[in-house]
Amino acid sequence: MARNKKSLFDWLTGGGSAERDFSFDDLESGSATPAVGESRTLNIKGKTGSASAGTTNGSLLSEPAEELEGELSVDVYQTPTHIVIKAMIAGVRPEDLDVSLTRDMVTIRGKREQHTEGGGDDFFFQELYWGSFSRTIVLPQEVEIEEAEASEKHGLLTIRLPKLDKGRHAKLKVRSN
Repeated sequence: MARNKKSLFDWLTGGGSAERDFSFDDLESGSATPAVGESRTLNIKGKTGSASAGTTNGSLLSEPAEELEGELSVDVYQTPTHIVIKAMIAGVRPEDLDVSLTRDMVTIRGKREQHTEGGGDDFFFQELYWGSFSRTIVLPQEVEIEEAEASEKHGLLTIRLPKLDKGRHAKLKVRSN
């Protein structure tokens, strides 16, 4: 009896009713396409054996939240002379913030400490991010790192990076020994 096979996309979007184990190894062997009317349970395992991001029991949710690192949201734009990076860092003390840069990349790291009042379990909403965060930005052009400036006002970090003037010329005097 010939079975019609669905594409992996059809399988991912929820077709079928029967259940069958599936792994990413099936993608490499070509057996990732289920038959019509069949769905599969996805067990994420690759060549290294697990997609658990460093956990020992294979569960991403079992990793403590304080070990996870958030990604800082940024705005990056340019003026004729500068590249400007802006990021909201409200609640982060300047001494808990690390901004490092090279001519073509900026990394911002920090930690936002949570200070709860009372028991801390009586939240109606808990949407704010607490803990470590970082962001690495590859710059669209090289900058003068010696002239870079960083400032914070009302929780907004602003980093101003002067663009490297590649058209700048200098004359050298030749000395005789």
